[in-house]
Amino acid sequence: MKVLSLTEPYATLIKEGKKLIETRSWKTNYRGELYIHASATKISKESKENKELMKLINNTQLNFGNIICKCNLVDCIYMTKDYVENMKKNNYQEYICGEYEEGRYAWVLDNIVPLKTPIKAKGQLNIWNYYNELEIMNLMKDIEYGWIDKNNIKHNFVDETYSNNYVLQSPNEVIKNKIGVCWDQVELERYYFKGNDWNIKTYFLVYYDSDKCSKHTFLTFEKNNKYYWFEHSWEKFRGIHEYNTEKDLLLDIRNKFIKYELNNDYVSKNLVLHEYKKPKYHISVQEFYNHCDYGRYIDFNTLYN
Repeated sequence: MKVLSLTEPYATLIKEGKKLIETRSWKTNYRGELYIHASATKISKESKENKELMKLINNTQLNFGNIICKCNLVDCIYMTKDYVENMKKNNYQEYICGEYEEGRYAWVLDNIVPLKTPIKAKGQLNIWNYYNELEIMNLMKDIEYGWIDKNNIKHNFVDETYSNNYVLQSPNEVIKNKIGVCWDQVELERYYFKGNDWNIKTYFLVYYDSDKCSKHTFLTFEKNNKYYWFEHSWEKFRGIHEYNTEKDLLLDIRNKFIKYELNNDYVSKNLVLHEYKKPKYHISVQEFYNHCDYGRYIDFNTLYN
């Protein structure tokens, strides 16, 4: 869904039907359904002191950090001097609900429908996209497993050239190329999840061995006091898996990795898990390893206690 973030009380003024025009310094060509998000930013001192404005919300409950209504964006009008003067003279309520000045734009909204259940979200600048977990899994369906080398050549399996020729793709590159190993796919998942306020985490699980170095990255999120493993690249376990605790989630992935990737043949001290933050794009295999090594180390022995 397309979303626009506003500070309060302006988001609630739209939800309550008291504000039908959003004023911006920039033009948009988008027309269609638009969801309104009340940002987590506190009400400004200027708004609080505007008695005419605050009277319009009449002690209505505000929803900071939530998508609270949907509407249709039907027009984007360039503000001339006459437009501003006419608004001030003939639609004063709307005038005090925005920033009307020659050279700005009036985004005209209609068909405003409050959401029965607000959707918690972080919000972003400009018009942004919000996806729930099922929508994200559907968006991932066209991405196949493989990698792109330094010469932009596609490889459908990891071979001996991978270590020296792989580069981490950006999310837009994964979308364009429709291919990526788990490292690439997790970054695309992170990109799709960025509007959600669900405590997103990414992990790097690796088994250090002289013969081969089995590894997997994955994304998790917390929602409504449940923990979820979001998995697309590991085809055998593709899906969204629910757990009661984060500990249960991490141990389950560990056990599946040992069984299906290591064939139960492993030395426990060689199995390492790190939580890692967003890396730089276009880094090499070694640079990716180094980045993850700087992340938070998770001791599986502690999880078992």
